[in-house]
Amino acid sequence: MSDKHAIGDTKLTEDQSKADPENHVGPDRQAECQGQEGGQEAPQQPTRLYKRRWMIVLLFSSYSLCNSFQWIQYGIINNIFTKFYSVDTFAIDWMSMIYMLTYIPFIFPVAWLLEKKGLRVVALVATALNCTGTWIKVASVRPHLFAVTVLGQFCCSLAQVFILGMPSQIASVWFGTEEVSTACSIGVFGNQLGIAIGFLVPPVLVPNVDDMDELAHHISIMFYITAGVATLLFILVVFVFQERPKLPPTQAQATARSILPEQYSYTASIARLLRNRPFILLIITYGLNVGCFYAVGTLLNRMIIIHYPGEEVTAGRIGLTIVVAGMVGSLICGVWLDRTKTYKFFMTGYLPLGFEFAVELTYPESEGTSSGLLNCSAQVFGIIFTICQGKIIDRFGTLAGNIFLCVFLLIGTIMTGLIKSDLRRQKANLSAKTTAEGQRSGQDYGTTSLMSTPQSPASQA
Repeated sequence: MSDKHAIGDTKLTEDQSKADPENHVGPDRQAECQGQEGGQEAPQQPTRLYKRRWMIVLLFSSYSLCNSFQWIQYGIINNIFTKFYSVDTFAIDWMSMIYMLTYIPFIFPVAWLLEKKGLRVVALVATALNCTGTWIKVASVRPHLFAVTVLGQFCCSLAQVFILGMPSQIASVWFGTEEVSTACSIGVFGNQLGIAIGFLVPPVLVPNVDDMDELAHHISIMFYITAGVATLLFILVVFVFQERPKLPPTQAQATARSILPEQYSYTASIARLLRNRPFILLIITYGLNVGCFYAVGTLLNRMIIIHYPGEEVTAGRIGLTIVVAGMVGSLICGVWLDRTKTYKFFMTGYLPLGFEFAVELTYPESEGTSSGLLNCSAQVFGIIFTICQGKIIDRFGTLAGNIFLCVFLLIGTIMTGLIKSDLRRQKANLSAKTTAEGQRSGQDYGTTSLMSTPQSPASQA
């Protein structure tokens, strides 16, 4: 990416850019240390925004879409897969819940890997696992190969662990202060769009027919399309996805870069996060909200087919409507947050709001760690709500199951109002901006004083 394709908060000369080939600002970092030793305030580090940042976030959003599509592709046609593989509905429910279950034990090692190896390694592993899972599913289209399709779905669920916590990390590493929330919303948007397509497309591609050979053909078409898209995205990540920009986009990110790896303790970071009361409240409210969504998405086919047999396509359209409403809320929240920084907003669009609020409450802790804990809470509540609501529906009906979820959504809403808005990242950026303005004012004053002081006879001579 050439310098002429970038815009920045601080202009750099060509020589300064060449002096920094490894993403760290060598001369400026030395000057900072010298200033600190001399009792002077450290100067601001140079920052810059690159156009490539939009390509990075859109590519991430695309492979997140491909992965999230597969989360619901079994559940939304639960009755069809039940018939094809000769298993019960609870077994097909687990094809969605496996995404939640896999996340819980693997998020902590993956968050550690993200912190130690960076975005590119995590993106490569995510797309490789997702691609592998899709091709395993292609080989599982036989009524006696349910175990094989479970293996394929497990690979895709493992890929999800490398995906869910990345939107806030990508936004912080690549985007400026006034656009991080919008960037995070775009990253989450891909996940939500994938779920929306997962609701809409499988009922269309896989009609409820009685002939097993014809049904296998339709399932194969769906699996082959998914595998082709996943393969293309893996290739794009290999050749396009970049670890981070040459120069940091914000002073907060510049400060984060200055922390040496040996100075960072992952376990200590988690311990600090778990002592952060506002963050703990956010973990609970986020888990309640998103967990309810996971339960509804997983059980939607069952809720509709009970009352309207044969309406698989209609169930998919209802799911699409739910997700599209959330997508609109996500984008509105992203723009709203960038403009106002008011994080206690409303329940729609809670995914990007929760990620960005977590980063604000926990700065300067790793974005991947805070996002991982949020998602872990969502998976735990998702499993609990899905199993409980499924049992309630079977015994008492759909209405009782929905009332069950509404109670917990109300609890989550009340708890959200109790969260203290301690926006630490915004304070860090504001402090850096104030310092820079003070330095510039001091320099201007010094220059003006020198120009206005009359020269002595000796100096005139």
